[in-house]
Amino acid sequence: MTKDDLRERMTVFAVRIIKMVDAMPSSVAGQAIARQIIRSGTSPSANYRAACLAKSDKDFINKLKMVEEELDETCHWLEIIMRSEMVKESRMKPLHQECCELLNIIAKSIVTTKTRMTSDEIAKSKNRIENSCKLSK
Repeated sequence: MTKDDLRERMTVFAVRIIKMVDAMPSSVAGQAIARQIIRSGTSPSANYRAACLAKSDKDFINKLKMVEEELDETCHWLEIIMRSEMVKESRMKPLHQECCELLNIIAKSIVTTKTRMTSDEIAKSKNRIENSCKLSK
């Protein structure tokens, strides 16, 4: 999956959250949870776009961590909505599954980037040591 594919998938997810929120009951609880999930469910898309423009690997990871946190919160609210039966579970399951899949993709991206950063740091350190040893001889 390319970053453009994931960007599109995040956007589609945000739109699905918006449509789901519009279908929620207008009760006090429904409105309160709707306000929470509209924020947490739409922000991963914007934050992922920001991550794609990151200035460094560290910046990229920091931005992906925000995406991860928002997706995790969205999973929480989707579970609350299903358990409280605000929206039919059959309607919510695919949205919850997509949220979990996106969360897993982001978590793996964070691990992959951290691993690559560590590998790069080890390689740079070895090069410094080798160059230092060459100068000493």
